[in-house]
Amino acid sequence: MPIRANALAIMAKAPIAGTVKTRLQPFLSAEEAADLARALLLDQLHHLRAIETVDLYVAFTPLQEEALMKQLVPAPFQLFLQSEGDLGARMQNIFSALFAKEYKNVVLIGADLPPVPLDYFAQAYGYLDGPEPRAVLGPSRDGGYYLVGLNRPMPAMFENMIWSHDQVFIQTVTKLADLGIESRQLPIWFDIDTPDDLQILMTREDDRQNVSMKNTLNLLRHLEGRRRHETTKPV
Repeated sequence: MPIRANALAIMAKAPIAGTVKTRLQPFLSAEEAADLARALLLDQLHHLRAIETVDLYVAFTPLQEEALMKQLVPAPFQLFLQSEGDLGARMQNIFSALFAKEYKNVVLIGADLPPVPLDYFAQAYGYLDGPEPRAVLGPSRDGGYYLVGLNRPMPAMFENMIWSHDQVFIQTVTKLADLGIESRQLPIWFDIDTPDDLQILMTREDDRQNVSMKNTLNLLRHLEGRRRHETTKPV
């Protein structure tokens, strides 16, 4: 039996150069992109530890980086391996694994986000806490979604989907309606996938962000300072 009624899981890929944040290259080197992925994950984990009303999980990939992930992921997060398959299959398997532990409501987010405001999670769990099948989605600026929450397994939601394009959110909402499942939309948020996303992050005036993203912002300032130094070096 779970400790609490609700679970929150983060989908995370081990921050290994050449395998993460590849859309940021060549703006960032492979090593810098991996450093960024690591910083985003650490900030998200630290941020979410403030939620004391849910059980916390990290679903990671790949298997051969389990030792690294154990070093990065602190208590009270519980670590488990993602399944094989496309994004939909992996998300569905995470939901299935956690509902099998008898959680009432399960929320899933990505690791490569600016820390999601904690009140968004309160909104998500509040909506899911009903007797009928419900889903909650957090739309991202790129047309996908940064958060998905369910109050029971819904495998059909993830089947026959094409991922990584700007209509994923709209198509998911349509599919839920076709399945007769009530859904609610959270406020929009954004991933860090492109140089434009980095620019948005660096120019946002948000005191909460400055507190919750210390690793990421310190890294970006360091990289910016290094680039300025390199462009002013005598030749």
